[in-house]
Amino acid sequence: MRLRPVVRRGVCGFLVIPFAVWLSWAGAALAGTPTAFDPSTSDPQAVAIADLLLGALGGQQAWEQTRFVYFAFDVERDSKRVAHRTHLWDRWDGRLRYQSAEKDGAPFVVLLNVNTRAGQAFRLPREAAADGTPVHGSVGAAPIESAAAKPLLDEAYESWINDTYWLLMPYKMKDPGVRLKYAGEKTIAGAEYDLVELTFEDVGLTPRDRYWAHVNRKTHMMDRWSYVLQDDPPGSEPTVWDWKGWTRRGRILLCPEKVSERKGATVKILHPIMEVYDTVPDAYFASPAPLPSSLADGVKPAS
Repeated sequence: MRLRPVVRRGVCGFLVIPFAVWLSWAGAALAGTPTAFDPSTSDPQAVAIADLLLGALGGQQAWEQTRFVYFAFDVERDSKRVAHRTHLWDRWDGRLRYQSAEKDGAPFVVLLNVNTRAGQAFRLPREAAADGTPVHGSVGAAPIESAAAKPLLDEAYESWINDTYWLLMPYKMKDPGVRLKYAGEKTIAGAEYDLVELTFEDVGLTPRDRYWAHVNRKTHMMDRWSYVLQDDPPGSEPTVWDWKGWTRRGRILLCPEKVSERKGATVKILHPIMEVYDTVPDAYFASPAPLPSSLADGVKPAS
């Protein structure tokens, strides 16, 4: 059975998540799909480096204890913002609150269960802030009927897959279907790196996609990733992104800035909102009502 991959070429043409990542990230249970990471198909040295990286980020237990993640996904091209959306995600129960805007600039919010893909979409006042904060005197959210809501629910789901992978990729190196290979060492600006190649053999429609995590030998952090996609022209050089500014959020570390020089332009993926919480009111996932101006006012930060 051939399945359509969740691959989204965004405003800058780089928001690409391979089909194998979709399967493992979304937790799809399909015949023939790996259900756990198989170390026998990976290079032991590469697996050891991936474990060191996860340890430097906080460790497996800290990651498993991380429940609520609230973040923005912004794209800048030569300092001009060309995309912005926000996610409030319950990792344990699959609840998602997604906010963005349609092509005409009209804001909307989606309340979705990413495990079942069931949810609702609501139009917001045009003056509503992108992060969902209230606007004095504005009219409340209006539900969107199911046929018109379907594309917005699909967008929320696909953006969740794409955006969370850009935020959390180093935590996903040992997901089902991923194969790790030690790809040698490299010196960049005086720092020594081990390169770990990620492939997605025998899963999905693009098995020749290749990704490399550049792991700093001294800090064990991933300072860079690069990739060559199956559909890239033969002989293409890898697309390179520097991951900058690793910051502690709750029990784990997250990276707020990814930077790439592409065809003479500087492209950035930024997370101006990037928080982790232990508790969040259920109403945030059940009602399109605006979030508080400071989400931390109503929730308990992770510690």
